[in-house]
Amino acid sequence: MQACPYDALYIDPETRTAAKCNFCAHRVETGLEPACVIVCPTQAIVAGDLDDASSPISGIVAAEKVIVRKPEKGTEPKLFYVGIEGDVLQPTRLSRDAGYLWADRLPVDSANAIRAGERRAEFDGSVSREVYDVARAAPWGWKIAAYLWTKSISAGALLVAAVLLGAGEVSYSGVVGVVAPAIALVMLGVTSVLLIFDLKRPERFFYLLTKSNFRSWLVNGTWLLIAYGALSARWAVTGFRLDELPAALLWVTAALAIGAACYSAFLFAQAKGRDLWQSSIFFWHLLAEAVVTGSATLLVAGMIAGEDALIEGCRMVLLTSIAAALALALVEILLPQASEDGRLAMRALTADRWRWQFWGLAVGAGMIAPIVLLATGARANVAEASAAMLALAGSWIFEALWVKAGQSVPLS
Repeated sequence: MQACPYDALYIDPETRTAAKCNFCAHRVETGLEPACVIVCPTQAIVAGDLDDASSPISGIVAAEKVIVRKPEKGTEPKLFYVGIEGDVLQPTRLSRDAGYLWADRLPVDSANAIRAGERRAEFDGSVSREVYDVARAAPWGWKIAAYLWTKSISAGALLVAAVLLGAGEVSYSGVVGVVAPAIALVMLGVTSVLLIFDLKRPERFFYLLTKSNFRSWLVNGTWLLIAYGALSARWAVTGFRLDELPAALLWVTAALAIGAACYSAFLFAQAKGRDLWQSSIFFWHLLAEAVVTGSATLLVAGMIAGEDALIEGCRMVLLTSIAAALALALVEILLPQASEDGRLAMRALTADRWRWQFWGLAVGAGMIAPIVLLATGARANVAEASAAMLALAGSWIFEALWVKAGQSVPLS
């Protein structure tokens, strides 16, 4: 549904699966026309075989001025509109208001002008007015935002632990050996629950494993999460035995943590209908967010366990990663969007609908405030704990707003 730039797919309320118009395939295969063509009293719909040069539809397309919707998406659309301008087909060119064409009272001055015989334009002629529509809810809601956040914490916990161990910043400890993989497994479990129950038919989740289509990043991501979960469990077993972690386990787990955290960038990029999500730096943003949430979580765990070396290591990683996340967010905003839909979505995020939540909560409280608290230099438990909590909250808010803003521009 997110990949279709025409908003043509919907969830069938009876089967609870995705469906779309199939051009009445059961009729066409027997030589009949689609039902919509038959019942239209004004013959506004013409169907036929475009590969047959002698068919009526081929003659119309060849002789009339026709346009198609969003040819830049590369879908090679075969639905042609006759005798209208392209702007009329752009949902973003519609003027939306709370009124209806014939059901509203005119303002007093307009009514007086009409009585006096004056002709006055009441709307901008360059923008069509929407007079009837059936609103559709955004396909992705809070579960997807929550899944991004919990997956980030899960991947970040072991990624940060592996980096600190590999760099010699911390030694093997209870938090690194047991608590970190426990956090990773718990949050990975929550991620799996969110992903499965976001499906309209949760019982079909196993199709991702038994009928894997590896062109889909939903499938690839599922296998990445399974592999990461297996190595997280192996890490936890080693930790419970109080053994040193093998170097191979350390770095392979770190690599899978990066994959688990960042595969969603490719999944979002496959949602071709949502231009905001076609970002070239979303991969790096997800990686930075994983390091932020992972180091924030381990910082709190280290403070509870009283492990000074872990606290200091996580403190520096958290400060650096938040600064990187802030820089990436600003770059994302400043980079020009490739389409009008992308510009409108970014405007809704940063300058219109969600600007206060974005600048005040996601950026101000979730990024700038933790940087200030951590960069003061002096060690203070309250300041460090506050910075970690704010960073975690800011990450959640950013992901939630990113999901909402991407779906804010109508596709039809």
